[in-house]
Amino acid sequence: MNIPSELRYTKDHEWVKVEGDVATIGITDFAQQELGDIVFVEVETVGETFDKEEVFGSVEAVKTVSDLFMPIGGEVLEFNEEIESDPELVNRDPYGAGWMVKVKISDSDELNALLSAEEYTDLVG
Repeated sequence: MNIPSELRYTKDHEWVKVEGDVATIGITDFAQQELGDIVFVEVETVGETFDKEEVFGSVEAVKTVSDLFMPIGGEVLEFNEEIESDPELVNRDPYGAGWMVKVKISDSDELNALLSAEEYTDLVG
């Protein structure tokens, strides 16, 4: 299982990559494996502001539908439109081309509550 050390993680299996005051968010390799073949990603929240842990979209897989939780508060700046037409990008490249949204960070202190790669590895065993 791939867990890049430069990213931060949530207990809900989202990852966060911080660049300045923008966070790129997606689901982890563990999450995409658990979900199975992803057939649809729904995020209709560009321009909206969310608090930490609010639902900002959903992922539909062959087996189940799973909510996406905002790991930190912020405004959704961009949705990865590539995954609209090719949702399996999330399965093939969860940390790269399969990212979900980019968010303008409201409170950078919330980043301190996210898990390190080591802590996330311990969580998923």
